[in-house]
Amino acid sequence: MKVICEVFKSPRKDEMYLYVDKREGLKRVPKELLEIFGTPKSAMTLLITEEKKLARAEVEDVLREIREKGFYLQMPPKKDEYLLDLYKAPTEGKY
Repeated sequence: MKVICEVFKSPRKDEMYLYVDKREGLKRVPKELLEIFGTPKSAMTLLITEEKKLARAEVEDVLREIREKGFYLQMPPKKDEYLLDLYKAPTEGKY
């Protein structure tokens, strides 16, 4: 399976992306999701095949969801709680 995919970036949520079949565009994306996502900003167009590697998503999941639902929503990565705790910890006098 090959899909020419358009990837949209959310203006409201950093690192949230919406993948759609370029031929269909956003017509199968629910209005409720678009309200939360914000006005989609085109980030890139790419050819997705079963052999392609994606940085933060499994290509099988992306292709399946585009085929079944008309879109794939990539959520922002979860922040490592340990790193957040280190960031919040005071650092005065430790050096």
